[in-house]
Amino acid sequence: MKSRFHGTCEGTGEQLLICLHGFGESAAHFKPLTEALGDIFTIVALDMPLHGSTQWQEKRVFEKEDLVAIISLVLQQQGKERFSLLGYSMGGRLALCLVEKMAERIDRLIMAAGDGFRNNPWHLFVTRTGIGNKIFKYNTYHPQLFFSLLHTWRRLGLLNQSIYKFVLNRMDEPEKRAFVYNVWTNMRNMMPDKKHCKQLLTRYNVLTLLIFGKYDRVIPPVLGTRFADGSFSCKMLVLEKGHQLISAQLGFIIKSNL
Repeated sequence: MKSRFHGTCEGTGEQLLICLHGFGESAAHFKPLTEALGDIFTIVALDMPLHGSTQWQEKRVFEKEDLVAIISLVLQQQGKERFSLLGYSMGGRLALCLVEKMAERIDRLIMAAGDGFRNNPWHLFVTRTGIGNKIFKYNTYHPQLFFSLLHTWRRLGLLNQSIYKFVLNRMDEPEKRAFVYNVWTNMRNMMPDKKHCKQLLTRYNVLTLLIFGKYDRVIPPVLGTRFADGSFSCKMLVLEKGHQLISAQLGFIIKSNL
């Protein structure tokens, strides 16, 4: 692999915590967690492809095996055999992909407003089918129809205000639309098998903590309730927050629930 991955390392704890960030963010997003967790964990956060300072130079999409290779390199550099894992938003989907591949080496899984609990039909259509991806690319540079549909869906009540604003903020400029297209396309194979993940979490007794924001309309708590169906052991917290959960306060909440 020719690509160069960038990351940050905070804290001095004996245990290793690897953090995977959300869409449009970077490893630096996790720095506030150090205050509470830095004495327990060495916190390594990674910039994913097309984010932060990571240089993705492959002429192909990002694969689960690439993520495993990067995590394996981190383990080698840190001199660790095992690790805990925190995935926020988009990083939650990547974290579940790691569960599929490395569950036997994971001590704890922490999902903060984690993606990956549902398969969005629109996302699958525009990233995993040829015609869908062509439509997606066309819309990136010719968005008039998309915006018309977006406004119509909002007027008809088919789209709540939070999702409407979230999508509009992601797509209201050409550079933003191109970024969404490139990231979604590059990450199209990072789709976890939820049933298999739950089986692995049980088999390897991975301590699992699901954290959601009560007012999060992007990844609502009900998705966690459906995922935590009793087939595996986990704890779920719902905070008086929206989608943005990463903060020093979250670090202390995680610490009190370890």
